[in-house]
Amino acid sequence: MLTLTLDIGGTKIAAGLVDETGALAHTVIRPTPKGAGAEEVWSWVQQIIVDAVRAASGGIHGVGIGSAGPVDLATGTVSPINIGCWRGFALRERVAAVVPGVPVVLAGDGVCMALGEHWRGAGRGAGFLLGMVVSTGVGGGLVLDGVPYHGRTGNAGHVGHVIVELDGQLCSCGGHGCVETVAAGPRMTRWALANGWAGPPGADALMLAEAAGAGDAVALRAFRRGAGALAAMIASVAAVCDLDRVVLGGGVAKSGRTLFDPLREALAGYAGLDFIRGVQVVPAALGGDAGLIGAAALVSPAR
Repeated sequence: MLTLTLDIGGTKIAAGLVDETGALAHTVIRPTPKGAGAEEVWSWVQQIIVDAVRAASGGIHGVGIGSAGPVDLATGTVSPINIGCWRGFALRERVAAVVPGVPVVLAGDGVCMALGEHWRGAGRGAGFLLGMVVSTGVGGGLVLDGVPYHGRTGNAGHVGHVIVELDGQLCSCGGHGCVETVAAGPRMTRWALANGWAGPPGADALMLAEAAGAGDAVALRAFRRGAGALAAMIASVAAVCDLDRVVLGGGVAKSGRTLFDPLREALAGYAGLDFIRGVQVVPAALGGDAGLIGAAALVSPAR
């Protein structure tokens, strides 16, 4: 029987049907409505749930939800930074009302990404894993000793808000100097433009990566700066959690060696202890499907 999975973020809302092997049998993806109210966003989520259930001819045995955070697992509510109209939104309860009679399990989207890569992707075989997405923001989740680690409230693994600059810029979370303020795609692009990169109108991180790949000096500096912030954060999390692997996905990570080469070089400089030097940093394998696949593992943890 299939598991219905949801991946809810500020850019897209996705639903999937995942079989017992972790294969996606059905996927629906819609853009998250911009400037919409709480009920309008929910109506989109509800509709893709209904569409997915209709596609599951043999029925479903549970629902796994990965949502942008913060989340509150005790209450089943979410307050995503990138969905401003949802504050304390009772997501688990709402989903359960649409799909009654089956278990509904909620987790942060970073945890689901990490679980998906651990089950079916580049994290297979890792005992202590950090899964990361570097895109318009920096997100993450932890799989420790082979199982997801949620923390006290469900927000463990929010690595984008590890502080790497003590007097750094204001972050969307309200803090200062978070790794997200340095390494997220829009922040790298903004820094490059402010430091002399002649990017085109509407320049984004993809264009910045192309410029860096072509040897543009400022674009390369922007990626080196972002990679250094990521390396400092990875070394810190590895020291706390004794990681053996970091799987890095998202739009910025698609730049390949432009990001990974300076990241690994910087990590070697931060990793003074033997157990940190042994951490592998590898690109994600599942792309945008990781969260949907990982959410299925929430319902059947033995996977």
